[in-house]
Amino acid sequence: MHVHITNCSRGIRNAWHFYYALVLVIKVVCGGFGIALLTP
Repeated sequence: MHVHITNCSRGIRNAWHFYYALVLVIKVVCGGFGIALLTP
């Protein structure tokens, strides 16, 4: 049971890292598009 809980928490932690990485990529892409649109 203890191992199952550890694996579950590890999976949640990995999911959060993946989510933050995805948000960071989206921010960079959107920022790049914003700069491209603002510059004439």
